Amino acid sequence: MLTSIKGRSVIVTGGSKGIGKGIAQVFAAQGAKVMIAARGEADGMAAVEELKASGADADFCQCDVSDWESVQNMVATTAEKFGGLNVMCANAGGFPQTKMVDMDPSEWDQVMATNLKSAFLCVKASIPQFEKAGGGRVVLTSSITGPVTGFPGWSHYGASKSGQLGFLKTACMELSRYNVTINAVMPGNIYTEGLQDLGQDYLDTMAASIPLKRLGNVADIGNAALFFASDEAGYITGQTIIVDGGQIIPESLEAIEEI
Repeated sequence: MLTSIKGRSVIVTGGSKGIGKGIAQVFAAQGAKVMIAARGEADGMAAVEELKASGADADFCQCDVSDWESVQNMVATTAEKFGGLNVMCANAGGFPQTKMVDMDPSEWDQVMATNLKSAFLCVKASIPQFEKAGGGRVVLTSSITGPVTGFPGWSHYGASKSGQLGFLKTACMELSRYNVTINAVMPGNIYTEGLQDLGQDYLDTMAASIPLKRLGNVADIGNAALFFASDEAGYITGQTIIVDGGQIIPESLEAIEEI
């Protein structure tokens, strides 16, 4: 059992729903003080109230993770509320599905800002607080899409998630002087509100292509993030873990049918 998170200050960006909400719930259950950061105030406050109802110490900060001033304010607000910052879960991201022939270049820029630039901004803003604390943890939410797989309509999403892993490699070296580790969780298909929007046919097809024959749940990602944030993972940095039920392993659907 990981017992080193209790009382620590954690930011979860994009924590109002989906994977981010799941990460926040896992950390809160282990006694962490959780700041949920998101653009939508109503969803963010609702998520905080759920955590508080279970006895957690939680709060909400409205934040646009693609904006430097907004990210700085998020970190400062968290440090003031919780007495510092120990863990940054840079999870916020978007995945509009648009094929390149139909994509306006502005959509590409927006996905890059939300998914990739935000990782840099969140890490940069956290460094002074980590230095004060004598160390810290960064956990990125990447994806199998881009670094390992591809899917029509997600060229921008895949590029942004691959970019996060490129950022990770150099960041782990630069952050080491502050006793900070940085690692990434790479989810496969996780059952969230966003995935539901893609339709039941998509959900069924994806589940059929996974050896475990089901989509993942948000706690699966939260548990992986919790490990990376723990003292027990203190000698792990610059690494990734794929959480996908074995999705990337089969060579074809025929291979799945042989199980």
